[in-house]
Amino acid sequence: MNVSIIILIFITATALFYGTQKLFISRQKFDEINHRSSHKTDATKNGGIVIFSTLFLFSLFYYLKGEQIYDYTLLIPLSMMFIIGVYDDFYDADYKLKFFLQIIVAKLLIDQGFVIDNFHGIFGWYEIPRLASQLFTFFVFLVIVNAVNFIDGIDGLAVSEALKVILVVELISLENTSLLSMGVILGVSLIPLYYFNFKKQNEIFLGDAGSLFLGTVIAIYLFYVLGAEYELNPQFKMNKALLTIAIVIYPLVDLLRVFIIRITQKKSPFHPDQNHLHHLLLKKGFSHFWIVIILQSASLCVLFFGLL
Repeated sequence: MNVSIIILIFITATALFYGTQKLFISRQKFDEINHRSSHKTDATKNGGIVIFSTLFLFSLFYYLKGEQIYDYTLLIPLSMMFIIGVYDDFYDADYKLKFFLQIIVAKLLIDQGFVIDNFHGIFGWYEIPRLASQLFTFFVFLVIVNAVNFIDGIDGLAVSEALKVILVVELISLENTSLLSMGVILGVSLIPLYYFNFKKQNEIFLGDAGSLFLGTVIAIYLFYVLGAEYELNPQFKMNKALLTIAIVIYPLVDLLRVFIIRITQKKSPFHPDQNHLHHLLLKKGFSHFWIVIILQSASLCVLFFGLL
């Protein structure tokens, strides 16, 4: 993918952010401000729509040219998660319905070869039986997607997590992965969202459409790392299973911590509250920008300590 296409992706995404936001504003489609909100000004939830649309448009462009820059069948599970998120953004879907549809998406990915069937020696375990591997993949997929959805509570956090995963997986790989082109489109289209995320007025949020979509992208990347096709650069000796945990250590720790707190308080694990790590830092007076820097820096320190 040449530089001119990358610039075009950036321009397209930026134009879509402006255009869809104006449409949302004209229809008064603002994110509701309540006691859990970390923003106090009008904001629209069109970020996920733009990210998905940019990926779809450029995938269609290359498909019509007869070039397969990545496996386009991935658009099927990604589209499903995106549609679930859009529905949730507008109609507040029941979490049981989202949970059920996430299982269907996980099954689609498993059938496309994104399955955890090898623990690569962790605890002395290597290949695992087919049924056990599928059940474990279901569980991990649900954990990853919901962990990413849970951290999408302040500006730039979920966006940074997705960018980090894409960059790390590609940078520590022995050679370019088969997901590289998809990652480039997504990564470039995410960059202008930082500007709209951190604006003082008329912000743009990912929304559930964006967080569920990016959560699925992250899961695909991690499942790919655990597969036989992915080769880690020889200078890094880390176990693949531990590597995937280290890459998303922050959302996993946050999810586990919040679930434990809610269960001990005899609440549903999916009951919304303000016990996330980013909420604790907000209460300490840190800005959204510095919270992203602190949490992602800590996450990267854990990762690179493991790699080196």
